[in-house]
Amino acid sequence: MSEYGIILQFLSWTLIAGGTFFVVIGAIGTLRFPDFWPRLHAASITESAGVILLLVGLCLHAGWTLVMLKLIFIGVFLLITGPTSTHAIANAALVSGLRPKSQSVAPNKADDESS
Repeated sequence: MSEYGIILQFLSWTLIAGGTFFVVIGAIGTLRFPDFWPRLHAASITESAGVILLLVGLCLHAGWTLVMLKLIFIGVFLLITGPTSTHAIANAALVSGLRPKSQSVAPNKADDESS
């Protein structure tokens, strides 16, 4: 295998491993977060970051073939539908009355003293 092929394989497997990492962390976040809103965020990050990295790694691994073209079509489809579906789910939750918990931030004492 040529030096170019070795670098391409290394880059491919690095992207696949990075995508797998994001998918696993997102799945753990979806299971462990206590509320709907953080779970929705974890699921959208999983879909956006993890799947795209996986598809780019698979495209590099497949080379210039019909498989790469199919993977690109899948990636474009996911780029369009992923954020749209997350927005639709969030909008439906807001309309049904599920509101995010408001977190009050305690003022910094240094800011109060300088005023």
